[in-house]
Amino acid sequence: MLPALVIAGFAACILLFFWIGHEVGEDEFRAFDGAILLALRDPADLSRPLGPHWLPETAAEITALGGYPLIFLLVLVVVGFLVAARLSGVALFVALSILSGWAVSHGLKSLYARPRPDVVPQLDIVHTASFPSGHATMTTLVYLTLAAVIASLTASLRIRIYVFAVAILISVSVGLSRVYLGVHWPSDVAAGWALGAAWAALSWLAAAALRRWRAMRTGG
Repeated sequence: MLPALVIAGFAACILLFFWIGHEVGEDEFRAFDGAILLALRDPADLSRPLGPHWLPETAAEITALGGYPLIFLLVLVVVGFLVAARLSGVALFVALSILSGWAVSHGLKSLYARPRPDVVPQLDIVHTASFPSGHATMTTLVYLTLAAVIASLTASLRIRIYVFAVAILISVSVGLSRVYLGVHWPSDVAAGWALGAAWAALSWLAAAALRRWRAMRTGG
């Protein structure tokens, strides 16, 4: 039952990503994206986001959860822990899943080469293309992958629900912070969420297939 749900989720996320990518290529989302970015700013001063004075700083701190330095440091710590716990296979799964996902995300950025938003001043330093959002992609991929690892180590349904809820909450928060800071179009973030979830699902399916193959081989 679970593999079928994961396959369905993977297919839905992949279709969503490529649909958004097609629409972005046709510039269909620009008016919608621009309207959302403008709605989050003071009409009298577009450099000022709406909300209390502490919100922009909070958004900048939240967005750091999806930055590459913190992401790769977190992955390094988790992989090191798994190796120390003699779970080398799980450590390899985590490392390959995340590194391959990063490579795909980076490649797609170069392929689409979408410019960053220009309708409002950007409140964070950026150097790469806009589509898909690397922060949204990597936080979704990394935190869902780590949630899957934790879920595989416990039989408690409550713990499993909790870790996946936390992973989703972090991913959504980071993605929203990118839009609030004006460094991504909303469609960039939606595509990043879809891509990250799809890659996490694909990695899980690959790991499950490998475990099944090894079990059959051992049994034979």
